[in-house]
Amino acid sequence: MAFHVMLIPTLGCPSKCSYCWSSDEKSPVMNIETIKDVVKWLTDFRDDPVTFTFHGGEPLLAGADFYREALPLLAEGLDHMKPAFALQTNLWKMTPELAAILAEYDIPIGSSLDGPEELTDLQRGKGYYKKTMRGYEIARNAGLKVSFICTFTSHSIKYKEDIFNFFLENGLNLKLHPALPSIRSENPGKWALSPQEYGELLVYLLDKYLENMGRIEIMNIDHLCKCVFTNRGTVCTFVDCMGDTFAVGPDGSIYPCYRFVGLPEYVMGNVRDNPGREDLSRSDAWKLMFHFKEYVDQNCGECKYIKFCRGGCPYNAMAPTDCKIRGVDPHCIAYKRIFKEITDRWEKEFLGSGMEMFALQGGPKKDSKPGIMSLMLKRL
Repeated sequence: MAFHVMLIPTLGCPSKCSYCWSSDEKSPVMNIETIKDVVKWLTDFRDDPVTFTFHGGEPLLAGADFYREALPLLAEGLDHMKPAFALQTNLWKMTPELAAILAEYDIPIGSSLDGPEELTDLQRGKGYYKKTMRGYEIARNAGLKVSFICTFTSHSIKYKEDIFNFFLENGLNLKLHPALPSIRSENPGKWALSPQEYGELLVYLLDKYLENMGRIEIMNIDHLCKCVFTNRGTVCTFVDCMGDTFAVGPDGSIYPCYRFVGLPEYVMGNVRDNPGREDLSRSDAWKLMFHFKEYVDQNCGECKYIKFCRGGCPYNAMAPTDCKIRGVDPHCIAYKRIFKEITDRWEKEFLGSGMEMFALQGGPKKDSKPGIMSLMLKRL
């Protein structure tokens, strides 16, 4: 079974997004010795395929020399694990030199835009949009694939139509995040999107997606449909990520997820000590994450969506409660809303068209509108 290691070269970031929960101006920058320690740690840790995602903060602050050395160390040193790579960046520090290095490994890039320039700059800081688009052009010119995450906040939800049209008209694929309460913020809920609004947003985007099939990709909707079709979670929010996802901070500390990097109480070990799974499992952070899994089993057992939801994200569940497990992901309301919508539409299509919907090679008739099944089959 594949697993995921998120490498956080630094928590530092040049942008000042209003709702950010992960930036730390005083954060150190990872050195290449830590990457070598990662290779040693993982060599005998497990034999499954591994995906490395460089995240932050702003991972490009590590610089071209870091990636020029780090990527071959990981790719060749862990060749038996068939490593794959990804990168999440605001693109401000992208250069032709960096783009060429990343292109050698065909690394997909995720970046962030919250919609049109005025709205993006309001939420993420003046000048953010132009700097990101400048980096986007450099990345695209190098042949790199770039997708954008759009964070919907309590403010921007009022402009959902403008935001959708922006991505559609500019030919940009879309992945969305609801703004979350922050463990680090003094006013954690200011920008947070309510679960009710998030649920209605997902249904709205499902409709818009079906109206514009072939013109845009909304990755969240694809994954949610696949969850329902396969009866299991397909992205980290909807799986038991414990023990299959790790994050390595700038100093080599190991955490359960990148969202916890920089929080001492979530350190499970350090790569320089070459810890095995048994070593990590003795940490309080490991035990807490598995406690969340047990909590879900006990409290969500009767929910019809438990197999492909799994209580949502542990961070989302613990952030509003001072890192205590007192409930599941508060977006449970939203997840139930969209899962019910997808399930109801699927059942209606199935009853309306019988077994014809399983004729995969044919797809929908030319004179019919795409239905939910077209999205379910899209990522199989």
